[in-house]
Amino acid sequence: MASKFLLLFKPFQRFIFEVKKPARKPSFKKKIAWTFGILAIYLTMLNIPIVGIPAGEDNKDPFFAMRAILASQRGTLAELGIGPIVTAGLIMQLLVGSQIIKVDFTNSEERALYTGTQKILAVLMTIFEALAYILGGAYGAREELGIQNIMLILVQLLVAGFIILLMDEVIQKGYGMGSGISLFIAASVSFNIFDGMFSLKDYTDTQSRGCVIAFFQGLFGDNPGQEVADAFSRVGRNPDLIGLLATIVVFAIVIYVDSVKIEIPVQHSQYKMPARYPIKFLYTSNIPVILVSALFANIYFVSNLMFTNWEKEESGFKYFFVNFFGRWENVADTGQQEQLAPTSGLASWTTAPYGPEQVAQHPVNAIIYLFLMIALCGIFSRIWIDTAGMSSKNVAKQLLDANMQIPGFRRNPRIVERYLERYIPTAAWLGGFFIGVLAAVADFLGALGTGTGILLTTGILRQYYEIFASEQVSETVPALAGFLGLQ
Repeated sequence: MASKFLLLFKPFQRFIFEVKKPARKPSFKKKIAWTFGILAIYLTMLNIPIVGIPAGEDNKDPFFAMRAILASQRGTLAELGIGPIVTAGLIMQLLVGSQIIKVDFTNSEERALYTGTQKILAVLMTIFEALAYILGGAYGAREELGIQNIMLILVQLLVAGFIILLMDEVIQKGYGMGSGISLFIAASVSFNIFDGMFSLKDYTDTQSRGCVIAFFQGLFGDNPGQEVADAFSRVGRNPDLIGLLATIVVFAIVIYVDSVKIEIPVQHSQYKMPARYPIKFLYTSNIPVILVSALFANIYFVSNLMFTNWEKEESGFKYFFVNFFGRWENVADTGQQEQLAPTSGLASWTTAPYGPEQVAQHPVNAIIYLFLMIALCGIFSRIWIDTAGMSSKNVAKQLLDANMQIPGFRRNPRIVERYLERYIPTAAWLGGFFIGVLAAVADFLGALGTGTGILLTTGILRQYYEIFASEQVSETVPALAGFLGLQ
């Protein structure tokens, strides 16, 4: 019996748009076309400005720290990015993990109900975030905007948000490859890394913002020693060569660690053919980082919303909540565009100090952020294996359904499950902890695209490489499609 919470949303699911699965499996070329076509649309949305924002307001970005993870761009149709989708997924994960709702994921009806409820929450979060951006003053005071501009901006945010939801579902239903969330994150982070290396925007009178361009400008500048040194270390969130080196190191570590695995011996029950079932160290891949980042992004968002509206409160529950979630200050350097950032409270603890200079200035915040990132990545990783069908029980069923067995053990689901319990939960915990450490340290070193963004992009690119390879093999040798899980 499905949870009562899920049943509450069942009557509304028929009013939510749904993409039907393709009647026939699309060819490899068609999947490539759908994937790159949707990617092109998303990149276009990242560059189309929202109409109705007053001049100058689109340059102020209170959510700059979360842009890479949310795959969004300030003042464009992709303002909300994948925030509503990921937040809806996070809410459902927390509800399932805390046992507030119980879902049998082996039951197709309950699984469909769970998916439908998550989709409704994503729609509601799109509406909520669009309204919160406007009413919270992200585009200026409501009095200055006027009702006409408010409605115009709201319509654009909602339509663009629903299009992003639709594009993600198109890919998820099998028309494209991978997932829309992964595709959009990889595109956004890759753009930020490229921009951080080769941007021609002015950083100072003598250097460009791109750290690679700045390095060569320094070599031929009036004061090469000082200018090259400046290219290696910059203030604030400006890209530098130390961040570029950190980016390369993190890429290399993730690629190496992703190949670390334990191989469990298995064999076919009838033909006794020996084989190996791999359990990766990063068993849940980049999922924990996505969920933790979504949680931190929403804390950041709520904190900014409360501070903007209740900043002047001096007592009462509003004053308490502003202090609890965090107060904000202008952290921009003299002469630069105003940039608000949390300087106290929960929002400051869940925002990574970016670069060695900020870590030295805020060591307590760095330690708290590191602890929260490690702990929450481990917790979400452990929860995810149950909700995503990757638990010991699910894997045991998959092996037995494929007529496989573990040598020396009877073909009994409980016995196989107990054997797998030695490895799978441990891999989930340790993999989650490790990826939390790596994400935080990369941020502390000032990695381009943020540490979390690099982790996600590296894992996503590797997944797409494996998907492309598997799709090509299945197209060439159709008999292998079932073995690869592509039918």
